[in-house]
Amino acid sequence: MGNTSLFGSSRTPVWVPGEAERERSRLLKAMRRWGYETPADLHRASVDDPEWFWRAAVEDLDITFTKPFERVLDDREGKPFPRWFPGGILNAAQVCAHRHAVGALAEKTAVVYEGDDGRRRTLTYAQLDADVRRFAANLAGLGVTRGDRVVLFLPVVPEATVAFLACAMIGAVSVPAFTGFGSEALATRLRGSEAVVLVTADGTTRRGKRVPLKQTADEALASAPSVRHTVVVRHLADGVSMREGRDLYWDELEPNPAPVDTVATDPNDPLVIVYTSGTTGAPKGIVHSHAGLAVKAASDFGYGFDVHSEDVIAWISDMGWMVGPLLIMGGLQLGATVVFTEGVPNHPTPARFWEIVERNGVTVQGVAPTAIRAVMAAGDTTFGNLDSLRSFVSTGEAWDEPTWRWLFETVGEGRRPIVNYSGGTEVGGGLLNSFPFLPMDPASFNGPLPGIDVAVLDQDGKPVVGEIGELAVLNTFPGMTHAFWQDRERYLATYWSRWDGVWVHGDLAAVDSDGTWRIHGRSDDVIKVSGRRVGPAEIETSLLKDRRIAEAAVIGIPDPQRGQRVVAFVVPNDPDVDHVALAATAVHNVGRSFAPTLHVVATLPKTKNGKIMRRAIRARYLGGSPGDMSSLDPATPLEDIPVHEGEK
Repeated sequence: MGNTSLFGSSRTPVWVPGEAERERSRLLKAMRRWGYETPADLHRASVDDPEWFWRAAVEDLDITFTKPFERVLDDREGKPFPRWFPGGILNAAQVCAHRHAVGALAEKTAVVYEGDDGRRRTLTYAQLDADVRRFAANLAGLGVTRGDRVVLFLPVVPEATVAFLACAMIGAVSVPAFTGFGSEALATRLRGSEAVVLVTADGTTRRGKRVPLKQTADEALASAPSVRHTVVVRHLADGVSMREGRDLYWDELEPNPAPVDTVATDPNDPLVIVYTSGTTGAPKGIVHSHAGLAVKAASDFGYGFDVHSEDVIAWISDMGWMVGPLLIMGGLQLGATVVFTEGVPNHPTPARFWEIVERNGVTVQGVAPTAIRAVMAAGDTTFGNLDSLRSFVSTGEAWDEPTWRWLFETVGEGRRPIVNYSGGTEVGGGLLNSFPFLPMDPASFNGPLPGIDVAVLDQDGKPVVGEIGELAVLNTFPGMTHAFWQDRERYLATYWSRWDGVWVHGDLAAVDSDGTWRIHGRSDDVIKVSGRRVGPAEIETSLLKDRRIAEAAVIGIPDPQRGQRVVAFVVPNDPDVDHVALAATAVHNVGRSFAPTLHVVATLPKTKNGKIMRRAIRARYLGGSPGDMSSLDPATPLEDIPVHEGEK
């Protein structure tokens, strides 16, 4: 193994677990049953003997295979293309819905929706399963078959969970899309996946303002010919345009369709394609399988977050990001209640987080540093009754220590740990974690998750301690993407091409000699706005839909509330173009969540072979040194880029 965490710092930690945290821990109980004395010993064994560990974890976490698998790993196609649990049968709908619809959990609340406008809706496990079976049968009635792709452009209403599991039930592949996307971003995903059905809603709200999802969907469908039907959830019920023969309202689907069987999916059959952005080219279609995501999500939630069936997990989320599918696959698989929270943490009140905790008896509250900064900035220290709350879980971006301490000390009263969790869409969840049963330092991680061999590598690919380097994975594990959708070569080039047999994750990280890990941001040009990743190339493509724009370059710059914000530099075809109109169209094409600050410039700096120099643009705009500019084409001077006065 590379830089193995010592699972605990030698410094005086901020969080020191008590006996209750240790006795409750699923992972510590399993460790004792398996005969290991320390978490570090167990982690070593989980990496050295994956055949033993993942088989033991599947049994311990009650991940029910309809047909038992023959062995854990088949890597005959090479390390980048493992096949997990060959010979077995597992369907995500079975482990998340069917099996809980009978017995002790049938009448327990499975899914809660907390709306931006104050609405609250729920489904029990029995109701969830009935709705999944009904929608699966209706999808089959629309001609959806095993392997077809269905895009979910939905707010986190209960229908989103139903649709996700219904697709799984019939062997179709879900493609979640972020509700903040503009029409071109949605169209890219519809075309890239060759979707046959789009499931959307008439609209949703964000900060109380209407977001016209169906209108955006209609614009996207104009350039997505593979889509045969659109199913529309009547969420706002304020009336939208419906095309006869293509568009159907969810509530008008057949109420008692002919039942369909749950498909006996191979563990490696695709379950979901989650598109995420790189620095160049189209978004990458990250493929997760039924068993890969089921095992990874159950392991992360059960061992990393210490979730049990009595837990209530709440998260401000969107189906278009990995947290949405993870809540379904992790929380529901373990029999917990999952609370999907729409919108932002400080609307309609700065106390929204805490009101949801009190109203739902939340035990595990998912947060992001951006969200907590927004709540902290409001200055409201009225937290209500948080007696049910046991811990926070944080993901999406790195913490700053003052914000972390405010959450831990002021809200958490020093007795609720912050389970810091970092990984990504490409690995189906987390790589690093702050285990609640171990001491922890602020804004850091106290170890890698079980079964994952991580290291920090220097420029020569050698493990380093006490230095910032590339976060890398030295083994493979269930939950890692099964390549990119229909693009194996790009997958290999993105993650496996730098060092032989090493997955380069794209994050900068450091691990101390005492085993404390920290993430230091991206090692590429990917932009993170409120924890949501977007590639500059994707925003540039959306901007260039406006024929008044000849060229575009996009960068991310620091933002105290959202981590980063998007700044775009465009060269117009007509220098006298109306800048205000140009900016308005940019917002429409990109979507408000990633809407850029727009600068109209005469030229963009390029290399002599025509490549836009984004890093030089960023350095110039922020008033820093652009570094070696020997490759700059003199016809495209860097001086055309303005300097941002606020960052000089």
